[in-house]
Amino acid sequence: MILEELQTALSIATKNLLSIPVLAFALGVLASRLRSNLRLPEPVYQAASMILLLAIGLKGGVALRQADAGELVVPILVTVGLGIIIPLGAFFALKLLTPLGRMDRGSMAAHYGSTSLVTFTAALVLLESVAVKTEGYVATLLTVMEIPGIVVGLLLATGRSGEKSASWRHGLVEVLTSKSVLLLVGGLALGAAAGPEGYTRVEPLFGGLFQGILTLFLLHLGAIVGTHLAQVKSAGWGLLIFAIGFPIVAGVLGVVVGTSIGMNVGSSTILGVLCGSASYIAAPAAVRIALPEANETIALTSSLAITFPFNLTLGIPLLLALAQRLAGIL
Repeated sequence: MILEELQTALSIATKNLLSIPVLAFALGVLASRLRSNLRLPEPVYQAASMILLLAIGLKGGVALRQADAGELVVPILVTVGLGIIIPLGAFFALKLLTPLGRMDRGSMAAHYGSTSLVTFTAALVLLESVAVKTEGYVATLLTVMEIPGIVVGLLLATGRSGEKSASWRHGLVEVLTSKSVLLLVGGLALGAAAGPEGYTRVEPLFGGLFQGILTLFLLHLGAIVGTHLAQVKSAGWGLLIFAIGFPIVAGVLGVVVGTSIGMNVGSSTILGVLCGSASYIAAPAAVRIALPEANETIALTSSLAITFPFNLTLGIPLLLALAQRLAGIL
């Protein structure tokens, strides 16, 4: 039994590693190390990110329209709770593992308390490739978890008074009005309003081309990660252990909690992925405003050059295997 489960997990991991989006990411890293200028032009990169965000929102909105509103309450409340607990855990784990000061630990907590759109998207693609279904509300959970994690991280770093309080409020406004949140929330609303019939008209772009656009996006991200690899060596063992170990712990927590409240295998996997991922889009923008003195390089190196590649290649398959194992127990 255990041998069969191990073989299944290895099969999923192999399939993920050999998928075109993940291979494109590896190609981007290789190109960067070879000093190639293989990157998307900035306007194309921005357009690709907008299409991915809106596509996830639209698909989730269509599914929400067909879902029972009562099914959403518990998953959303649980996600908010996890969005508060995870940055707290990251903050204190960093205190044990690294010599980072309060400001930098708060910055890191904001990054790891928030979510990664691309890791979430890669998880959806993997689940679809192995015929594992998710609930329609998982796109809502992505949006819900992005905000409290950043807010808690900023509060941990700055406290709640004086000029620092004003700074984190500006950071919160930056999060709420960011492109990622507006497109996700807007996409959910549009998808719910239009329904399946309305979505059919735009499906060729937001559905049919989705994996192709994701492949280009990951190619570009791979090139960016390649430029940060040299900084990984100087990050120190404590930060390296955190950047791999903490996402595993947080991801396992998400899968266990998701399974225990009755989420299916795919949705529990997604909740684990959300808990175990780190933001490198929304959180950096908010931290840059609220914590200008924080060391941005440390957070980006950890989240983008260590945690993201780990999750993309091994983390997601491991969480899926765990969710499949727990489905017959909890």
